[in-house]
Amino acid sequence: MSSMARNRLSQIVSRSGKMQKPKPQLREAAKKTQWNILRGDKVQVIGRNHPERGKQGIIKKVLRDLDRVIVEGVNMGPRSIKGDKDKGIPGKVISLERTMHYSNVQLLDPIQGIPTRIFKKILPSGEKVRISKKSGAIIPKPEILSMRRKPINSTVTESCTSEDNTWESTYVDNRRKAVVQEE
Repeated sequence: MSSMARNRLSQIVSRSGKMQKPKPQLREAAKKTQWNILRGDKVQVIGRNHPERGKQGIIKKVLRDLDRVIVEGVNMGPRSIKGDKDKGIPGKVISLERTMHYSNVQLLDPIQGIPTRIFKKILPSGEKVRISKKSGAIIPKPEILSMRRKPINSTVTESCTSEDNTWESTYVDNRRKAVVQEE
């Protein structure tokens, strides 16, 4: 087990509060250093015994520390929302996507539209790409990855540096002056 995996395991254990042995699936998830499925990829459920087998969807979220994914419109389950009697809001049951294990989904080939395994290759331009084993086509990274999940706060306050002062040099290197004066 690598040191990165050991560090990840200790973080998982510290989150739970009690010093207990982590579950085997969490230990396996901590060992992984590389994921082939990313947020925004189109996938198909391939699990033999999974009730949603054959359904396709887009990955909403990848839970790397649990080795699970959430697929849009697949594996729906009921969730109860509490009501508020004082405000007159009734409780209700809604249907949300549940997580499924990473091994139960597979990327779709961009040309044939069928599940495929992938391998990674570095192009002559130096770009790392994912390539489908079925057709040999390049599977591009999803556009959604270029956008942030949490937008950067762009409100300007008094404590922010003004544009005029941004390029002003405020650091003076006294060591350089001392060397020049000695010569």
